[in-house]
Amino acid sequence: MVVLKAKKIIVTGGSRGIGKSIVETLANAGATLAFSYAKNKTSAEDVLKNLPGENHFCFELDIRDSKNTEAAIQLAIERLGGLDGIVNNAGITKDQILLRMKDEDFQDVIATNLNGTYYCTKAVLKTMMKQRNGSIVNLSSVIGTTGNAGQANYAASKAGIEAFTRSVALEMASRNIRANSVAPGFIQTEMTDALTDDQKQKIITQIPLGRIASPDEVAQVVAFLLSDGANYITGQTIHVNGGMRM
Repeated sequence: MVVLKAKKIIVTGGSRGIGKSIVETLANAGATLAFSYAKNKTSAEDVLKNLPGENHFCFELDIRDSKNTEAAIQLAIERLGGLDGIVNNAGITKDQILLRMKDEDFQDVIATNLNGTYYCTKAVLKTMMKQRNGSIVNLSSVIGTTGNAGQANYAASKAGIEAFTRSVALEMASRNIRANSVAPGFIQTEMTDALTDDQKQKIITQIPLGRIASPDEVAQVVAFLLSDGANYITGQTIHVNGGMRM
């Protein structure tokens, strides 16, 4: 099992889905966590009260707002007493074929997924540069590599995150700051729960391993990239997709 004892980590979008599993996995590995939620405080507090260990906390954050994001991240760092890593997980989808896609839906997905990752990453760099250490893990998607009909906005945001991650890795390597992205395939979440059995079966036929993954299988990869065991890994996109994309 990955060990993160004494590490202080921020996770965005940690109240549900993959983010929730990441928070739980990191806490079980010994990390102290600050995790954000966008709207549902009750769900975030439910996650918080069930975490092992002490001194974890959650906070509200709209990652589309650069100034508020910087202020909230700085407060989180101060309350944690430092920072060893950040997981930029928060994101949204607003699917529609391009001919029918509203401009605001395209822009909102880019603003949340890509701009939000930029704002949060920029907000932690001064702290990491001072201590000459840190790990940044950004959540991408297999869709950022393959594309997907009806998800031009989402695909663009996730492809952008991967290119952004590589650029940050190059800029920050001399300060011993690592940046990597994790690209899940189809994961068992609330979104996949809404699919019909026929839709799920169609998806599974595209996956060489023959099943949809659990959120924990993504969280374990994130935990590894935050750990000292990954100290020589930077600028990479780790695909967790059961072989959908090789």
